[in-house]
Amino acid sequence: MKLAVVTFPGTSCEVEMHRAVTKIAGGEAEIVWHKGADLSSYDGVIIPHGASYGDYLRPGALATTTAVADQIVEMANEGKLVVGVGNGFQILVELGLLPGAFLQNPSLRFESGRANVRVAQDQTIFSKGYAAGDVITLPYATQFGTYYNEEEVPADQIVWTYEDNVWNSTQSIAGMTNAKGNVFGTMLLPERAVEEVLAGTDGLPLFESILGSEQ
Repeated sequence: MKLAVVTFPGTSCEVEMHRAVTKIAGGEAEIVWHKGADLSSYDGVIIPHGASYGDYLRPGALATTTAVADQIVEMANEGKLVVGVGNGFQILVELGLLPGAFLQNPSLRFESGRANVRVAQDQTIFSKGYAAGDVITLPYATQFGTYYNEEEVPADQIVWTYEDNVWNSTQSIAGMTNAKGNVFGTMLLPERAVEEVLAGTDGLPLFESILGSEQ
């Protein structure tokens, strides 16, 4: 499986994401600049964290106006894997590939640290490397981390939930898929938790699950 790590002006975690996929998980990936990008040769796409276009208007909003955004939507519609972490999750929501919206943290400030999350299910493409009920710890870094949805998200689309929902996210959602199951978004940063020397290895099974999935 060959993955594209798509970047925009303001993306800041593409190197960590590329390293997690290639050097740690042993997969194949390329960092792809959004302008002039051609994603047709890739089996999936990852949108890493950062502040695309400076989070102007809304986090992720301007990234959806680019030509590559149409390709990402097309890949999702074709059933290819699409992953967004941090700002990438916000972009997926802005694209309509995942439902809902994002609000500022209750503190109205940028916050970083680690969150304990529970694996809600282990039967998705993205969670096969975990066991349902496991509690894992993953880093976060955001000012707009509160996931909001007026409608209830179906249980089979919820992959991770916060143990301590300090962001007041709807249904304590920390990671979720679309109804089809091929699009995944999380505000957490699993690429920062793939080695013991960093923040542990609780993020590694996500990448192993993705790379081990059948297309």
